[in-house]
Amino acid sequence: MKVLITGSHGQVGHCLVERLNKREDIDVVAYDRDVLDITNKEQVQAVIAELMPNVIINAAAHTAVDKAESDVEPSFAINRDGPMNLAMAAESVGALLLHISTDYVFDGSKTEPYSESDTTGPQGVYGKSKLAGELAVQEHCSKYAILRTAWVFGEHGNNFVKTMLRLGADRPELGIIGDQFGGPTYAGDIADALITMMDKFAVADNDLSGVYHYSGAPHVSWYEFAKEIFFAADKYSVLKSTPLVNEITADQYPLPAPRPANSRLNCSKIESVFGIVPSDWKLALNNIAEYK
Repeated sequence: MKVLITGSHGQVGHCLVERLNKREDIDVVAYDRDVLDITNKEQVQAVIAELMPNVIINAAAHTAVDKAESDVEPSFAINRDGPMNLAMAAESVGALLLHISTDYVFDGSKTEPYSESDTTGPQGVYGKSKLAGELAVQEHCSKYAILRTAWVFGEHGNNFVKTMLRLGADRPELGIIGDQFGGPTYAGDIADALITMMDKFAVADNDLSGVYHYSGAPHVSWYEFAKEIFFAADKYSVLKSTPLVNEITADQYPLPAPRPANSRLNCSKIESVFGIVPSDWKLALNNIAEYK
């Protein structure tokens, strides 16, 4: 099986490459945007026509949420046009397209975890561009899976865990938002989920195409997540001393882009179809020494 990974230098892309390179039954082709610009329709079509991959995993995205509010055109180019180009090219060669999306497609006003069938309503440019990418994949590709996830972290790339460790090393006290809730999700677990889905698609008797939710458990606030990060940092002696963490509201820390107050995702569908359970993010913090 030949698998093309886009966005190979990102958090999830890096993990995908590491895992798939260990499999003898997989021929991995991994490109970042310095080699394959997914916003370039002609280049995407030419590369995929030459490679003839069985599976395309799109881990490329414009994820700078606040910057997206002013960089509207680049956000939509990467998050909408890129997936559309990949979907059209995948369809032309009969490839499966696995595409990563986000909790930001919801407005966060629901009190319960979001299911795949819930009405979307992104608040900011990032969420709007990612939703447009989802719709493009569904319109142009007949064999696909869209994986919505949230609060991604890992050893590679920039994320909340690394930010906390950096700030915690310099400051004795931090104020962290306590009224936004979600499921932290380990990038390695997302990669594992995508690989499981890919393998199941290869042998499934029926069409598994659709939207799936995958994130971590238990659900927590950013404040609670930060407390667990520093608990792990103290346990494994990652920092000389851990800071005092104070709980604040989102109103006390205004940002250019609005964030959903509720980013909790209902992951029962992916468990029932693929047997994939939520990411154990607390377990993933046991290797926190590798996040620096």
